[in-house]
Amino acid sequence: MTTQAMPTAQLDILETAVSAGTFKTLATALEAAGLTDALKGAGPFTVFAPTDGAFAKLPKGLVNILLQPDSKDKLTAILTYHVLPARVTAAEIPHLSSAKTLNGEPLQIKANQGHIQVNQSSVISADILCSNGVIHVIDSVLIPE
Repeated sequence: MTTQAMPTAQLDILETAVSAGTFKTLATALEAAGLTDALKGAGPFTVFAPTDGAFAKLPKGLVNILLQPDSKDKLTAILTYHVLPARVTAAEIPHLSSAKTLNGEPLQIKANQGHIQVNQSSVISADILCSNGVIHVIDSVLIPE
């Protein structure tokens, strides 16, 4: 896991994710769910952001199904399951065993010798600071039960 802290975070979470270029599917999904304005809001938020590669691990065709208008509620539930309503840095994560997400369901968190696991996903890059929170990049999509 790498830590990428910028000295002064100028961009919000959505702008930071879009500028990185590895979160195109996440950005498309946020737009389809109508959540872009929320992640541009004041926050603070912590986003466990799946990369395009993480979305590619989902069963074939699932992303396209979730992006359809009639799947908006399911997509919103999945996306808000990746967001905590607080700024939580990698240094603070070892003090947590779980955290309540914006969709109301808890994430299970394990930290061991610098490795952070959220449910079954690993944090592959932590502490990307944004003006309204922090992004931790994960290697798979979190699906609420």
